[in-house]
Amino acid sequence: MTVQYLTRRSFTAMALMGGAAACAPQLDVEDEIPVTQARVDFIEGYGPIEDAGYILPAIPAEYTQGVNRRMSGIYQGEAPPNSLDVDPYAKFLYHVKEDGTATRYPVGVGRAGRSIRGRARLQFKRKWPSWTPTANMLRTEPEVYGPFAAGLPGGLRSPLGARALYLFRNGRDTRYRIHGTNDLESIGNSGSAGCIRLFNQDIIHLYDQIDAPMTVLIRSEEESQRIDPEYFGRGIELPPKIIDPEELLGEEAIANDRPPVFDLEDEA
Repeated sequence: MTVQYLTRRSFTAMALMGGAAACAPQLDVEDEIPVTQARVDFIEGYGPIEDAGYILPAIPAEYTQGVNRRMSGIYQGEAPPNSLDVDPYAKFLYHVKEDGTATRYPVGVGRAGRSIRGRARLQFKRKWPSWTPTANMLRTEPEVYGPFAAGLPGGLRSPLGARALYLFRNGRDTRYRIHGTNDLESIGNSGSAGCIRLFNQDIIHLYDQIDAPMTVLIRSEEESQRIDPEYFGRGIELPPKIIDPEELLGEEAIANDRPPVFDLEDEA
């Protein structure tokens, strides 16, 4: 049996949970996804998802090439079991499990100097969270965040996507989140205001695998170079932006956007 390792070695092309990473057949647009969505190819695990009354589109295969996809294997990092290990330099998040394995997710991270480091605590998690830019975001980049100063409710427009994990330190909210995103280009790159972004399909998958509270470790530059040198410095730095979901999801879907419906007991 071939053993796959999540650091210090490359993954082979198969790694999605329980299946090969080949492109799935094209879907029947009329039966499977909204009429506002074009027909796309996607790899297993990144197809359309219906959630809380929304239908999230598939992630086109062009965004999940190489290591930019969910993978599972033997964990070779330094975080304890039942924790999250975030490498903002290699652009990965590891869900470290009790049996020595981990699921690795590709992430987008903050631009240079804009991400939390060290140990934090995942205090609670939310489905379809609302979003309000921080005072620092409004002060430093008013042209990007000013139009959204009053915040956005949870839903298709929210930059936090389908799920958010809230990071605390010493009992205080750090204002940093691990969350979903519509900005597909950002995954594997730097460009956000500091938070950790995942594809919506991945944040939903991660959300369902974990319970709060949970330890979160965010690697330093030195730790990333030592633990995972093969992927250190992966990605490019992108300008800040907020994706217009109408471009991704279509005018009709956004016109029908409304607060999501889900059972609050599902949240921690």
